[in-house]
Amino acid sequence: MRGPAEVTDGPARTDAPARGRALARSITPVRRRWIAVAVLLAVACSLPFQLVPFRVFQFTMVMVYAVALLGLNLLVGHAGQISLGHGAFFAVGAYAAAIMLDRWDLPYPLTLPIAAAVAFVLGLALGLPAVRLRGLYLALVTLAIAIFLVPLLKRFESVTGGSMGLTLAKPAPPAWTGLAEDQWLYFLTLAVTVLAFLLAHGLLRSRVGRALHAVRDNEAAAEVMGVRLPFYKTLAFAWSAMFAGAAGCVYTWVIGFVSPDSFVVTLSITLLAGIVVGGLGSFSGPLLGGLFVMFVPSISQDINDAAPGVIFGLLIIVVMYVAPTGLAGLAGRVARSTENILRKE
Repeated sequence: MRGPAEVTDGPARTDAPARGRALARSITPVRRRWIAVAVLLAVACSLPFQLVPFRVFQFTMVMVYAVALLGLNLLVGHAGQISLGHGAFFAVGAYAAAIMLDRWDLPYPLTLPIAAAVAFVLGLALGLPAVRLRGLYLALVTLAIAIFLVPLLKRFESVTGGSMGLTLAKPAPPAWTGLAEDQWLYFLTLAVTVLAFLLAHGLLRSRVGRALHAVRDNEAAAEVMGVRLPFYKTLAFAWSAMFAGAAGCVYTWVIGFVSPDSFVVTLSITLLAGIVVGGLGSFSGPLLGGLFVMFVPSISQDINDAAPGVIFGLLIIVVMYVAPTGLAGLAGRVARSTENILRKE
């Protein structure tokens, strides 16, 4: 005969999978997304207390690149435009902050909105002629901007410091925080990153976001529906440049040094590769792209000191073969497959 415990345990074991499936159905995709964001923020807040200073610096730079890629994703992934000059706007934000700190001795927080505004205006100026261009022609124009920026920065030595660049003091942590310098810079960058993602999220859920998606999907149909193509294309360039300028400003805070050689055309190409690998049009793509831009070149250097570029290129090919829609698309497919398996059990 079976004992009482065995009799009562049988139904409990039978009902457990059903309860698990019911719980999985009750968690909507929106709730699941916010749960993932909350977990990610909790991990991010604990990270600087678990890692050595150099690793903290690396993850700080991941967030800097993520903010820059957020703007590029807005332009390329959501508006369907192309840009090979995003590194130029990144440099504009970095130098605007550096000049304000070095020449005018402005407070650090004040440099962020000003640097973003300067980049926004320049993006607006670039967006006006870019309205008449598309495809390869637009790519060549934006590439030209990234190419001539470096010699331009070197020419005005009295303002930009020329080839030697500008050396700046990093923001010091307040005594009441009890944080080390690397931890303080990490949390400053984290705050800017969260604000940037919230701003992008609100923008894409607004009328502007819907118009950008219409322009990306079919320009002729969007124009018939009343979408003003020149206005929204120009606005996409301006917003993209603004995020890049904000990222450049935070880069200046974190590095404490700017020079023209830090913003060569390779930076623009790397940023474009980062957002494509991360996932165009996805909300997590900029963060995954930031991880790729920060860590893959260093991994390539560790694998082969003689030819890190070759390893970097091969890794991009492998990622694109395994995940044609980017790492965000791959993660989404894995999550959906796991959910389907759980529902069938």
